[in-house]
Amino acid sequence: MNANKKTAEKPLDNFLSLYGDSLKRLALNDSGFVFDPMNGHSFTVNPSGLELLKLMQKQKDVELIKHQILRDFDVSTEMLERDVVEFSEQLKRYLK
Repeated sequence: MNANKKTAEKPLDNFLSLYGDSLKRLALNDSGFVFDPMNGHSFTVNPSGLELLKLMQKQKDVELIKHQILRDFDVSTEMLERDVVEFSEQLKRYLK
């Protein structure tokens, strides 16, 4: 694994370590509606965001999560890594 790949994975690894339990409590529906019963926050996500949340709820292996998203959606590795970092930063606001 090269240094760039390690750097790109680290934010998601850190996010899953810090917020993994919080992600598991989220209620998700198939239309992309997300509800956090602990703080009452709700929001919607697009299909790729919904899939990412479902994967993050089930597992903490970043490589498996990335592989699944790359397989299921038409996105480059670079775009995925950027979007995942951005998505996780937005999620932090709702999980507080």
